Amino acid sequence: MRGLKQSPWILHYDASSCNGCDIETLACLTPIFDVERLGVLNTGNPKHADIFLVTGAVNEQSKAVIQNLYRQLPEPKVVVAVGACASSGGIFRECYNIFGGVDIVVPVDVYVPGCAARPEAIIDGVVKGLAVMEEKHAILAAVRDGLDKIIYARAEKAGALPIHAIRKVAGQTEAVLHGDDNFPALQQTLEELQKEFDKKYFFKAEVNGKVIGSVSAWLDGETVRVDGLAVHPYFEGAGVAGRLLAECEAAFRGVKRFETFIGNKSERQLKVLEEAGYKNFKTEVFTPKITWIHLRKELK
Repeated sequence: MRGLKQSPWILHYDASSCNGCDIETLACLTPIFDVERLGVLNTGNPKHADIFLVTGAVNEQSKAVIQNLYRQLPEPKVVVAVGACASSGGIFRECYNIFGGVDIVVPVDVYVPGCAARPEAIIDGVVKGLAVMEEKHAILAAVRDGLDKIIYARAEKAGALPIHAIRKVAGQTEAVLHGDDNFPALQQTLEELQKEFDKKYFFKAEVNGKVIGSVSAWLDGETVRVDGLAVHPYFEGAGVAGRLLAECEAAFRGVKRFETFIGNKSERQLKVLEEAGYKNFKTEVFTPKITWIHLRKELK
């Protein structure tokens, strides 16, 4: 974290601003302010960025771009909305083609007011963003250090919110892998997920009060349908997915088989499922970029 604080990398995106805030953002790089002397670097690659700085209101064209860029930033990441338009939609808020501020499409951590926002305010927003990032990093590190104390338990309907959030985070990773946003987890609302608790069993992995993974399943005749296997990207490779599957399978007795499906580019999940005894038995085209791999585990 010390390295990130001393040299944060920023990805700047113009979501349709009047260019006022963009010019002020660029002014931060000029000799008068020269944020590079403080270690702040402007990058064009979201996978190398720590802070996502957005100017302008969100319209139909920029909505998908913002979401795509946000999903590619590694955790922990911070979003800074610069200017009145990025914060709330500004004077364009009621326009027919404007959704509103950046927080309409992705979570925002720091708001920088102004029309246009002054370079001093933008720099201050980045500094506040570093404090937010440090806090997020501390939370993730504390959870990571407590992996030996993970609690695997049945989830109740009242606890649907963190499960919905973890599905969204995992779904974002899958969307980047496949280059397609049409994953069910990304389209599902909290209300829709809550309704699933009436027919499905939900299991969660929790450590230090934070849900880091979940899976759901329901009985269909003599077959158990497993779906929604999701683990926070920060904790992939720690055995959480395999243990969630084991907890899920232990809850069903006297069944003949378990079945599930994943995207064709989800190599990490495929490896976990194969190690758990699941075998590919068919494929199904979902979208031009997503093909479902259906897997089955037969019980003796």
